[in-house]
Amino acid sequence: MDRGVPIRSLSRGIAVLKAINRMGAMSLMEICEYCAMPYATTSRIVQTLVAEGLIAREPGRKQYRATGLVRALAQGFEGSGRLATAARPHILELTRRIGWPVSVTVRIGPNMVVEDSSHHHTTMTFSSPDPGYSLPVLECAAGLAYLSSLAEPKFRDIVAGLRAMELPDAKYALDLLVEGDLRAQIRAHGFATRANVPYTRHPGKTSGIAMPVFDRGEATGAMTVIYFASAMRTAEAANRLVPEMRATVAAIEASLAALD
Repeated sequence: MDRGVPIRSLSRGIAVLKAINRMGAMSLMEICEYCAMPYATTSRIVQTLVAEGLIAREPGRKQYRATGLVRALAQGFEGSGRLATAARPHILELTRRIGWPVSVTVRIGPNMVVEDSSHHHTTMTFSSPDPGYSLPVLECAAGLAYLSSLAEPKFRDIVAGLRAMELPDAKYALDLLVEGDLRAQIRAHGFATRANVPYTRHPGKTSGIAMPVFDRGEATGAMTVIYFASAMRTAEAANRLVPEMRATVAAIEASLAALD
């Protein structure tokens, strides 16, 4: 990577936007702690984002929330929506059967980004992540399931890119996937799990089970069932949910094939 790249101040500004996107309204101190940045630096970044109109302070409260202008940043993105189109009826039906919300995600850079979800169709959820909501690819079941399902050349390319980004706490997760047996275990079972996910609007309150979704012979994303961490342990959740999930993923893949 070239000297001086990435630009630290820009990376920190993006980190603040990502934090507010994931957590909702946050105080300056909460942003500071979440992003692990000095208070003075956080304050300057927040003031800059306010001046640019990307975040705003809530009236009468010392909290900041993203504004509608953030959506303008995505106007140049031309997602096909192929996975969301194929998955929509199937994830709604799965939620109807099991009660828990389901999301489908795709990888964009170092994140898994929500294409669609059924959170609005169940009360068994803390919040509803809209399309565009993102989680670090190495910190969620969807990311682990997706990465583990990739063919070796593409897997190695993505791992090299993630290492070059020098993401916080990424080295340990990457080492588990590349040098440990985590990837082999996920491939053998056909799904990945992540308990007490920290990078959500309600850190540690939810867990997830995810399976890769294939389109035209390659992994295109992942489907995740999200459940309250206090409701089930991982092994119990897998026993209850995996058979239903396998059937739903197969239905999504059939619908993807029918789009051709």
